[in-house]
Amino acid sequence: MNSIRGRLLAILIGTTLFVWIAAITWIYTSTQAEVERVLDARLTEAARMVNSLLADHRIPIRDDATSSKPAIRAATKVYERQLSCQIWSLDGTLVARSESAPGLPLTKAMEGFSEDIVDGETWRVFTIENPELGVRVMVGDTLRMRDRLVGDVVKGMVHSAAVAIPFLVGLIWLSVSHGLIPLSDLACALSRRSANELSPLPSAGIPKEIAPAVQAINELFGRVEAARERERSFTAFAAHELKTPLAGLKTQAQVALSSTDAAVHANALQQIVAGVDRTSRLVNQLLDMAALEASDVQPCSSDESLNHLVNSVVADLLSLASTRGIAIEVDSSKHDVRAKVEPQFFILALRNLLENALDHAKSVVRCQALDQGQWVRVVVEDDGPGILEPELERVTAKFVRGRNKSMTGSGLGLAIAKIAMARIGGKLTLHNREPTGLVAMLEIPRQAA
Repeated sequence: MNSIRGRLLAILIGTTLFVWIAAITWIYTSTQAEVERVLDARLTEAARMVNSLLADHRIPIRDDATSSKPAIRAATKVYERQLSCQIWSLDGTLVARSESAPGLPLTKAMEGFSEDIVDGETWRVFTIENPELGVRVMVGDTLRMRDRLVGDVVKGMVHSAAVAIPFLVGLIWLSVSHGLIPLSDLACALSRRSANELSPLPSAGIPKEIAPAVQAINELFGRVEAARERERSFTAFAAHELKTPLAGLKTQAQVALSSTDAAVHANALQQIVAGVDRTSRLVNQLLDMAALEASDVQPCSSDESLNHLVNSVVADLLSLASTRGIAIEVDSSKHDVRAKVEPQFFILALRNLLENALDHAKSVVRCQALDQGQWVRVVVEDDGPGILEPELERVTAKFVRGRNKSMTGSGLGLAIAKIAMARIGGKLTLHNREPTGLVAMLEIPRQAA
């Protein structure tokens, strides 16, 4: 059942019916036991009263059983409608009986309580034996009469339930419908909103049962708004950054077309090639940034060799370093540094750090993996101008470039490295080195790994 209303109605109505049935069953059982106890006590009292009358000779005992009928009838006048009484001699002769009593003995038991069938009717009988008078007093009633008493009580309960349950069902339906009004109001409020309206839902006065849902929706609105804001900012920055190199490409192409000087023509073509390279790198970085921001934190389950990952990234950049006349030195330590990282994100972060170092280095870039107990670190150093201290905290933001910027940079490399490390539970730290240059560290905590 997918309906909350239907589920609540089924639970409440089912519970109500169960309570009524349990109550009727309990009342039937307890009433039956109580009736048995009370009627048994009445049988005992009646038999003892008749025996007492016999002992006081208020009821004469004669050999002719018919002559004693008026006396016994008078003695049991109060009980005639419900009780039957017999007085038997010890030798088995009927001495007296009430009008409602059968002619056959009510029981074969000599004394105490017993149940016997007489003329097709089951009787509950209490017997008292009086050896001094030589008689046996039997007082009994039928089980049919007892069952009728209990049945009358149960019928009263069933009739009450038949009247009350439809009324209760109506009240339950009204109560459930009224209780679900806040959910209907919430659904209406959401349906009336436009796609661009992401303001929080009002939380004042709402029932505490749906408060967590409203809070979760508001948090979702906040995340969606933040994501949309990031997309708007990203689009604006990307358009701005692409506009400049594209305009430069167009200018150089116009120069190449209009110039007849071979040197100017060659220089323009060379500038076009450099501009295409820069634009291609910018586009790749924009795509990497978009993929990173769309991804979630990744659980790292594979144990990777950082030495192997570092060597693979360095091998891909050797041709670029050679073109720029910069050497890349990798720590040749045989100690294999391993960590649980997502290779894709780690390689993306390291590649952007190395490209950034190659953009600023004068002659050499050094890279090494270190296992330092609580931390696993990959350190990238260059001998470039470094970053001014006031700018160290800001250069990891998107499209932020320091004053010591290179001609080929776009302000995305460090931002990509920072976000990629955050996705695998690590971090990027930067500091200047002496006498000149920058140290960038990719740090992975051992517990996170």
